[in-house]
Amino acid sequence: MTSRLNNLALFHQKLASANRILAICGAGLSAASGLPTFRGAGGLWRNYEATDLATPEAFAEDPGLVWLFYAYRRHMALQVQPNAGHYALAELAKKNPNVLCLTQNVDNLSPRAGHPPSQLRTLHGSLFTLKCSSPRCDYVDPNNTADPLCPALAPASVNPPDPSQPAKIPLLDPSHPLPAIPPSSLPQCPRCQESGKSSLLRPGVVWFGESLDSNMLEEVDEWIDQAPIDMVLVVGTSSVVWPAAGYAERARTKGVTSVVTVNKEVEKRMWRGREDLAFQGGAEEWLGRMLEPVIGRVPEAGADVEGGTE
Repeated sequence: MTSRLNNLALFHQKLASANRILAICGAGLSAASGLPTFRGAGGLWRNYEATDLATPEAFAEDPGLVWLFYAYRRHMALQVQPNAGHYALAELAKKNPNVLCLTQNVDNLSPRAGHPPSQLRTLHGSLFTLKCSSPRCDYVDPNNTADPLCPALAPASVNPPDPSQPAKIPLLDPSHPLPAIPPSSLPQCPRCQESGKSSLLRPGVVWFGESLDSNMLEEVDEWIDQAPIDMVLVVGTSSVVWPAAGYAERARTKGVTSVVTVNKEVEKRMWRGREDLAFQGGAEEWLGRMLEPVIGRVPEAGADVEGGTE
């Protein structure tokens, strides 16, 4: 029986006839760039569970604390570069207009790799989008890379003298108390200020307890319904966790030929369809080799690609 694990030759056969391709990406895509995920066991920031800070309730209770956490994440994302996996998917989209990439990452690395904006959907938003926290205001600043965003958040933009020991900087060392930041010192909504009101800006990410953007989800549904999908690439995320599982399984009902998983850990459940394949390892290891017949050699990582903003 032909192996369906790490079978590059078989994948290339399938890729040769694949026109419509859906890619679903998770934290594993950016892992090789050096970003902490803050998810799962050990996902701590100082002594806080990172997931406890990613809620509207946490922001309402202590916006200064939440903003310090997100300012640090913004700073970290700006310090790293897209890796070969980001570039490979971006090149695939450029070569094939019938490719749609859904990413659960908020780090902006896919746009920085030059991924065409029309073929990329950021399911969970972006660290570099700011929006008004007031439900009565729809102000959005879509691509703000200022670091720091304001003087009060400057402590989040300090690099450790020794990269191997980030806890040596006060912001990350729980033994150092965090500065108390009053709301008046945090990023303010300019539209509300113009009307004589006061509202804080917040990170443009989807927090726990919030819904994904309905217009974006409708666009994805419409794309999936347009025609049969030849291949689904599930990259750096489990193929049984929503939204990866939901979109992959929905694509199967539209005539999908193969679901192909690229992940550090793979299990037989990941190729339950008879045409499914799996590649064990990082996206930066596999995607360039997998997609080379279409994209050629992957561009060298290390420099942002012009025109890659959202």
